[in-house]
Amino acid sequence: MIKEAINFLAEPVYSFTIFIVLFLLALKRIDIVGTKKFGIGLMVFTLVIFGWMVADPVFFLVISLPDNIPIIILNALVFWSTWFALYKGHQNDLRIAAGEGPIEGTPENREKVWAWPNLVYTELFCGIACTVFLIVWAIFFKAPLEEPANPTWAPNPAKAPWYFLGLQEMLVYFDPWMAGVVLPGIIVVGLIAIPFLDINPKGNGYYTFRERKFAITSFLFGWLALWVYLIQVGTFLRGPNWTFYGPFEYWDFHKVVAENNINLSEIVWIKFLSMGLPKNIFVREIFGLIATFGYLFGLIPLITKKWGQRYLDRMGAIRYYIMLFLVLSMMSLPIKMYLRWFFNLKYILAMPEFELNL
Repeated sequence: MIKEAINFLAEPVYSFTIFIVLFLLALKRIDIVGTKKFGIGLMVFTLVIFGWMVADPVFFLVISLPDNIPIIILNALVFWSTWFALYKGHQNDLRIAAGEGPIEGTPENREKVWAWPNLVYTELFCGIACTVFLIVWAIFFKAPLEEPANPTWAPNPAKAPWYFLGLQEMLVYFDPWMAGVVLPGIIVVGLIAIPFLDINPKGNGYYTFRERKFAITSFLFGWLALWVYLIQVGTFLRGPNWTFYGPFEYWDFHKVVAENNINLSEIVWIKFLSMGLPKNIFVREIFGLIATFGYLFGLIPLITKKWGQRYLDRMGAIRYYIMLFLVLSMMSLPIKMYLRWFFNLKYILAMPEFELNL
């Protein structure tokens, strides 16, 4: 019963929602999360649960694939480093509130050291350790190389490298042009633009959370919820035919899932108005155009009036509106995911004549 419940809750609509709730609670109660007791307790709890799950033969078969073992190591490193940063930030926030300043600014931590030999020796030892680790890894785990590519046959499931599995999972919810080109392009441009958009001097050179709530929350949301989570789903929960399987569910190649996804224009014209689709492209997609432009441009004055005026005054108009566009673009992914889960919505704006499907 417990395994069936986990399989049920692992469905993206539930697991993503649980992940978001836990993420927001963690940042809301940073006073609890940012403590050593919480970190140690979370580590012990995770190891116990993971050990229990590994005992299941189906789960072990999936995670023991040569391609998947590095993802487990990646998960441990990502979540440990995230907790450690929150822990250090919370400690500094307590010091700043007490008027002591961040720990990085204390005399013993301000002491400068020479790049040679201090830094170079450290980098040398790290390089040696990584080399030894990779040699041992190559001895015990075979490289998952397959036969030469055959255009008449493709593996099932055909998965991209792990660092592209987030994009491959986005293909479930977006048009290939959007998921493979437009959104990744916005992500890259947004990351490049961060140093030019973020002019807040606080948190420069020391850990903090209270002084950088918006920046840290928005970055961690995009990184953990909209990238790391999608990699986990694509790696461990997507099986043959890119069908979803629970952690303890056997990968049955004959599993069939009915897809009833329809476009917004079909919902409005056919379902609600009981009419056929208009032949004119723009009349047909008028509701999608209104929804798209309303989201991109109609929300900006509302957000600015309610929450963003202080950011506008601090950042200036150009930085502020670029930042807001990037945030709205990022939030389009979870919005589209929930629209697909709850309303079977394929595209809000479907204009294949112009290769424009949103």
